[in-house]
Amino acid sequence: MRKLLRPINRRKFLAGAAVAGAGMVTGFPAFGAATIPTKAIPKSGERIPIMGMGTFVTFNVADGKALLRERVRVLQAFFDEGGGLVDSSPMYGSSEEVIGYCLKRVTDWTPLFSATKIWTPSPSAGRRQMAESERLWGEPKFDLFQVHNLLNWREHLNTLRAAKDAGRIRYLGITTSHGLRHRDLEALMKTEELDFVQLTYNPLDREVEDRLLPTALDQGIAVIVNRPFQRRGLFRHIGNEPQPGFAAEWGATSWAQLLLKFVVSHPAVTVAIPATRRVDHMRENMAAARGIMPTARQRSELIKLVNRL
Repeated sequence: MRKLLRPINRRKFLAGAAVAGAGMVTGFPAFGAATIPTKAIPKSGERIPIMGMGTFVTFNVADGKALLRERVRVLQAFFDEGGGLVDSSPMYGSSEEVIGYCLKRVTDWTPLFSATKIWTPSPSAGRRQMAESERLWGEPKFDLFQVHNLLNWREHLNTLRAAKDAGRIRYLGITTSHGLRHRDLEALMKTEELDFVQLTYNPLDREVEDRLLPTALDQGIAVIVNRPFQRRGLFRHIGNEPQPGFAAEWGATSWAQLLLKFVVSHPAVTVAIPATRRVDHMRENMAAARGIMPTARQRSELIKLVNRL
């Protein structure tokens, strides 16, 4: 078993390995057993693995020991496969507490890029949520804090700016999902100093291609993609349709890998955060980050196929 490592200079090492160019994909420093490509955070040049992990629903589990042990295995597989960004929220039930439980039990989790959110109308409650997230994760300094679904964004951005200035967090951002409030988010991307945005994108949910993704490129904002599978809605949509012949050209062995390669190959996308309860699905998701990425023409082929199913 590898020794548990959490060196103080982890962040300095990542920053020192940064390479300019937000869209460029390169290898990831060999912290764990495997590596996956990375992209740069535009505001800093720091590179993060292009496949992250979401925790909505999947890490909201009861105290059952078997469920908790399985989540430890899922998170261990994520780190073993070269993952970095883990995303959560106070909205996600017990997920932050479960993350903290798992982090105490996995080995070699130095690549962790911790990301969570403020989700409350109250500024004072938002500050308490930040402290509670630190306690639950066991993280004294978060990599990224986000305003969840633009809820009271003005007050919470002030809180996050103060936390960033104090060295309590490294990056700040705003999230949306389900295609909500895109016009508002676009305006904030143009007027507020944001490091990250989080939004929904997949071959069926492509509204963000028109304005939000180009704006992210123009403004130098990193993009986290949630719901790449529409919370399994895309799998229900696809049904028993066999994989297309071009799957081999993409180096994909499943529909999940086709869908994830579609997402992370977009030039504006920094990282996707699929969620799963299963170790085999985690390894399948992480494998999608490796190997061949589709061209613009190939991406169009997938869009046409999925939309006519």
